Amino acid sequence: MSWRVTIPCSRAQGESITDADELFPGTENPPVLVADEPDAAKPDEWFIHAYFDHQPRHEELESLARFGAGEPRLEQLGEADWVTMSQAGLQPIRAGRFYVHTPMHRGAPPGTIPFEIDASLAFGTGQHATTAGCLAALDRLESGGARFANIADIGTGTGLLVFAALALWPDARCIATDVDAVAIDVARDNAAINHVALGHGCGELLLAIADGVDSPMLAARAPFDLLIANILAGPLIELAPDLAKSLVPGGRIVLAGLLDSQADGVIRGYEAQGLKLRERGDGEWPVVVMAA
Repeated sequence: MSWRVTIPCSRAQGESITDADELFPGTENPPVLVADEPDAAKPDEWFIHAYFDHQPRHEELESLARFGAGEPRLEQLGEADWVTMSQAGLQPIRAGRFYVHTPMHRGAPPGTIPFEIDASLAFGTGQHATTAGCLAALDRLESGGARFANIADIGTGTGLLVFAALALWPDARCIATDVDAVAIDVARDNAAINHVALGHGCGELLLAIADGVDSPMLAARAPFDLLIANILAGPLIELAPDLAKSLVPGGRIVLAGLLDSQADGVIRGYEAQGLKLRERGDGEWPVVVMAA
């Protein structure tokens, strides 16, 4: 038997939902967590869904309730596979040439570059506007003639963005880092699923745990001609001096994870380091491209 718990939440609460391992430390089989925007006409009315392979205990329901804005609703799903149920509602994402999908939606349209990411990490699959915006920005860079040979993805999460970069520039040396060791494990698993070669050479991806740019592996690879940083506005501004120093002259940096109201502040932070604005995305979650 499997169970689903649904909790009403705001958009901000849905987008900030933590990993299940953090929410339920020490639990042998934590739930799969998925945030959902059921009605685009009501952009602040979201839901958090938690899929359990056991009937949730009272303390588990209480833990989930703290992350939402209403009473949890419990449903028994019978013999259905709870992971499959969580994946079924997530539609594929098209961003530039990329087609990002869960295992439930294989079969990429002709001419697209497909990536498969598990639904339990939905905001790494392109469902979040910043991820989709980064994919589109990378696609535009390549279509515009940009060529990169040394790429770093800071705060990689699922690994999706660096996979995309490697697909666009297949001879590049790539490194992806994250402060969360679990994220690096997830990125390694996703690399295997998507046939991304791991290693130190051209056309290969190196994964490492790092807080910002504080990593011997990053230092050994720097300077880079392309940096990707899809994190949050505050850390992006704090990292501006270090990231700017890590770029070669003429290099590009793709910045995301910021609201439109925060974009100008982030841009000023990088302009203060001598970088120039090349693209200021639009919408609620713009993607900013700066050049050294």
